[in-house]
Amino acid sequence: MIRVFLHYFFKIFFRCRIIGIENIPVAGGAIIASNHVSLFDPPVVGTAFTRSIHFMAKEELFAVPFIGWILKNLNAFPVRRATADRTAIRHAINLLENGELLGLFPEGTRSLTGKLGKPETGLAMIALKAGVPIIPTAVIGTNKVWKEGQLFPRFIVKFGNPIIVNQGKADKETMENLSTKIMQEISLLLEEKVNF
Repeated sequence: MIRVFLHYFFKIFFRCRIIGIENIPVAGGAIIASNHVSLFDPPVVGTAFTRSIHFMAKEELFAVPFIGWILKNLNAFPVRRATADRTAIRHAINLLENGELLGLFPEGTRSLTGKLGKPETGLAMIALKAGVPIIPTAVIGTNKVWKEGQLFPRFIVKFGNPIIVNQGKADKETMENLSTKIMQEISLLLEEKVNF
């Protein structure tokens, strides 16, 4: 119910436009890998399509009123940052192996400048261990709410072509190369002009 409400809320008030929805697999595990510029990003991405999605979110957010409630209703689960949270990583891999969608932010934290930061290798590691495709995703406009005189700026969500990942060893070089590839694809999506 909350997913449907938020979908139409973003569509009506923020004129949210969704591009590349055909790149979301209709079944099977996959990672939605998005840039991260606002607390709006998880609900905007998570309600852009009909399939259910799970998010890994820092555990502190679950204590924030309303945000925590939304995260729980979007099937989010907590991760302890600044540590290798094996429980959260194992849960993420299990979800993917069971055919679920998982939303992750490769930068590991929000960008305060709106520009892409350096990726962490955790997303690549999870993708390699589960052997699932990665859908590069760009979210635009969510960091402009109540800024620059815009109460309701336009939101855009772009889903790129899947990056096919075969299950294999998650060594440092492979993870770093895959992480770089993900960020390159997200960057291209951010740069593409959108015609309204």
